[in-house]
This record gives sequence, structure tokens and C-alpha cells, in this order.
Amino acid sequence: MLPDLAISHDFSLQTCNTFGIDARARCYVKIASVAELAAALAEPRLASMRRLVLGGGSNIVLTGDFDGVVLHMAIKGREVLGERGGHTLVRAAAGENWHEFVKWTLAQGLGGLENLSLIPGTVGAAPIQNIGAYGVETKDVFHSLTAYDTASGELRSMDAEQCRFAYRDSVFKHAAGAGLVIVDVTFALPTVWQPNLRYAELAQAAQQAGLLAPSAREVSDLVVAIRRRKLPDPAVIGNAGSFFKNPVVTGERCAELLARFPALVHHAQADGSEKLAAGWLIDQCGWKGRSLGAAGVYPKQALVLVNNGGARGEDVLALARAIEADVAARYGVQLEPEPVFV
Repeated sequence: MLPDLAISHDFSLQTCNTFGIDARARCYVKIASVAELAAALAEPRLASMRRLVLGGGSNIVLTGDFDGVVLHMAIKGREVLGERGGHTLVRAAAGENWHEFVKWTLAQGLGGLENLSLIPGTVGAAPIQNIGAYGVETKDVFHSLTAYDTASGELRSMDAEQCRFAYRDSVFKHAAGAGLVIVDVTFALPTVWQPNLRYAELAQAAQQAGLLAPSAREVSDLVVAIRRRKLPDPAVIGNAGSFFKNPVVTGERCAELLARFPALVHHAQADGSEKLAAGWLIDQCGWKGRSLGAAGVYPKQALVLVNNGGARGEDVLALARAIEADVAARYGVQLEPEPVFV
């Protein structure tokens, strides 16, 4: 028997997205269990509506009111499953806050997620975006996930290969994964842990703190300090974190750009391509600290777009398009936004 649902109408989503955009949903349902998810999908009053599955709202730009139903994933739960093949498996439900989950794993004495500390959002959204920071991506610590197939009404277990992880990408951002709703994620954390300080800024912070062999908790503290220094708190200034992906170009294209712009920030990739620093490109085009209407570029980090107060989705979109045009005109490089526009 399916549970009764609390359906809200004409619901404000302002507190459900980290940009703080005051868009409204025709209907809204908070999902606290798989049974409630099944009930919402089977509810006749909602069946014909457009559907938006929402997590922490940290990777979305609401460009207007949503004429459909928002299913807000709030399933909670986390557990240590045990050791397997040199790893400790830990599982968290989709609605768990990501940073709180990272802190919980550290409290269990488990390292592996510390480089991903303080990333906003929920656990269920982490595989969708293949979130990454300071030399670690979700795919590096991923074991499997459980997804609800909206077409069949069945739960599916998916491994990394089935998730098709790529740079800030996965199957869930494409048509093949459009009907899948993540309900929990299992991570494989190393039983023999070593700090990952390959990211230069993090290694420098450890050195300055006198930490020759930092613990996982100390690495987390360093990451938190760096992020707080560079990035605005969404609770204070509306934002969606890094707004653009770092563009990847061929080695030949990078060489051409370096001939014209010797200070170009670039990072060689294993396949011979080069990843450019989107923040540097935006900064060089003079956008850091500038605003366009109520949306602006954060003065301390050109990669972050912010809501200066009362910004609408169309304001953020206009700013993003203006930045993209300037970078394309100067460098011949097309920037790609990370957030999803709805």
C-alpha cells in the first residue's frame, strides 16, 4: 500500500536552491522514503505534469516558475557496510547533506572523502555531477548506487561503468539516465589511507601549516579553510559554486593559445589534451567583481556567479552568456556551464 502524500501547491523554491532564486513550483512533494517516491510517481494528480527531481539545489538555475511537480529528495540514512577488497564500504541515502556525510565518515575513522569537504548539495547529486575538488572526483571513491527506474518501478543497482562517469558528467545527465532517480550511494574508502596532496594549492596549505603527514581530518580542515577563503557561503550570498567547467582543448590548440597568451593557465591531461582554467579566462576578460543587473561575478573567484540580491534566473543566464561571448571572442574557447538550467 502506497503512503499518503503531502502535496503543496504554488510552492516557493527560494530556499530549495542555493542561488536563492524565488521561483515557484506548481506542485511540490518532499520525498522521505522510496515508498513515497513510488507513491508520487503513481499519483494520478501528478502523472501528467512535468517532473523535476531536486536534491540540495546547489547545481541548478531556475530560469522561471516551474509548471510541474518538484520531487524534493529528503531520504536519510547512512551506514558502514564493512570491508571488501581493501576498502570499507559506506552507504548514504540520497537526501543526506554531502558535507555532513563527509564529516560523519571522518568521525568513523575513515578517510577518502576529505578532499571533497564543504561541497554543497546532497549525496544523491554527487554521482550525477561526478563532483570533484582538489584532485579527487566521485568516481575515484565510488562503489555503486541504487536508482529507482521510473519506467519499470523497480530499483536498480549500478556500478561505475554503468554510471558512465566523465568530467562533471554521468549517464544521469543524458537521455539514457533521464528516468533514473538515485536513492542511495555506496562509496569504497581505502582501509590503508594516504593523504592526496597532488593538488598544488592543497599541498602548499599543508606545508604552511607544518603538516608533513596530515590526517584525513586535517586534510578536510585544510580544504574547508581554502574553500571558505575563496568561495562565498550560499547561506550568505546566493551561488551555485563553480559555474563553468574548465574547458579541455587539444595539445595543439593549447600551444597556439600559449603562443599568443604566455601566461595561460593550463594543466596537461593523461590523454595529451590540456585543461584550461576557466576562472583565469574569465578574470582576464575583466569580469571578476563585475555585475550585470542583480547577478554578478564574485570578487574573490571569477569562476563563481552570485546573486547580489533579488536576481532572477534570467539575470544569471544573461550574465553567463555575456561571459561566454567575451571568452569566445578573445580566446576562441567555448565555456560550458556546470549548473542545469530549468
